[in-house]
Amino acid sequence: MSGVLHHFAFDPASRAARLALGEAKVAFEENPVRPWEPDCIVGTLNPSGMPPVFVTQERERPLTLCELPAILGWIEDQSPGALLPTDPVERAEARRLIQWFARRFNDEVDAVLLHERLEKPLLRLGPPEARALREGRESLKAHLSQLEVMLAQRDCLAGRRLTQADLVAAAHLSVLDFFGEVSWSNWPTLKTWYMRIKSRPAFRPLLSDRLAGLQAAPHYADLDF
Repeated sequence: MSGVLHHFAFDPASRAARLALGEAKVAFEENPVRPWEPDCIVGTLNPSGMPPVFVTQERERPLTLCELPAILGWIEDQSPGALLPTDPVERAEARRLIQWFARRFNDEVDAVLLHERLEKPLLRLGPPEARALREGRESLKAHLSQLEVMLAQRDCLAGRRLTQADLVAAAHLSVLDFFGEVSWSNWPTLKTWYMRIKSRPAFRPLLSDRLAGLQAAPHYADLDF
């Protein structure tokens, strides 16, 4: 199995796709894109214009997988149990958590903080708004508090082993961590979990992601922080 992943490095869904493909040992080439540009190839491959898009082959036929759910589903089809547990309770929990990040976390945290810290500088929309930052950070604290409690009772987010849910969560948190938005000292159990995932080989390429004009937090690439 191999293919080309068209992705934007600071899009949480794109990061989750990179992590999942890496953990599943799928060989892939990376094609970084800027999805807001009118000539971006993603707009041709995916009608929504959203990354990530993974282009591969299935039985010598071209296959284009548009966005994260399709990519995660394809990985599970190719390697059943690789990134989802066989236990039905933990499997359902992993899927619940993935949806939590795709909807609530994205709407309440990413859409606010990443708009202010990432989209505004890239699109030259002006400086961050203090009120929006405060609201986004309060929402982030509420989500981190839930994750801290959850991980105090489990080895990984969905239960006993690493799943798609851990990779999706780590993808979202890693973008926020780039901007120094996660106060790890307040969430010691969550920090230990993140350090374990951050040390995995599939995570290493994310630590070198940079964007011109945006400064990474000093600890961003440190494995022991």
